[in-house]
Amino acid sequence: MPSSHWLQIERTVRFGDTDAAGVMHFHQLLRWCHEAYEESLERYGISAEEIFPRPGQLLAVALPIVHCSADYRRPLVCGDQVGVRLQPERLDPGCFEVRYTFRSDGHDVAMGLTRHVAITAADRRRCPLPLAIQRWLEATSLSAAG
Repeated sequence: MPSSHWLQIERTVRFGDTDAAGVMHFHQLLRWCHEAYEESLERYGISAEEIFPRPGQLLAVALPIVHCSADYRRPLVCGDQVGVRLQPERLDPGCFEVRYTFRSDGHDVAMGLTRHVAITAADRRRCPLPLAIQRWLEATSLSAAG
């Protein structure tokens, strides 16, 4: 499966994404980062149930975001088509980050970053990444090298 299938997500700025000035509200960018991450996992073949708990369900390993950032380069307005490119990278056996590049009309319009740490749900201690995430990270790094 080509990595572009699970590492390139397309979005359209909707009216509800904008603020009173008519531009995409700043907090939407981080929401789009997380949605792109979730969609990338799903496209790769990792179901939401494997990573995100349902009400009353306790997963063995949680992947909280411990750091996030966003940089804005150009305003986005209602109707803009935006491509979100993900660049996941393992940082250590229990931590990874995803860099997001937002492009519209041939220009980089924003950058985002989320850093995730694996913890056991029962005692909240660091642990190795779940196997499904390890496979996703390995596949993305192999596609970048090839």
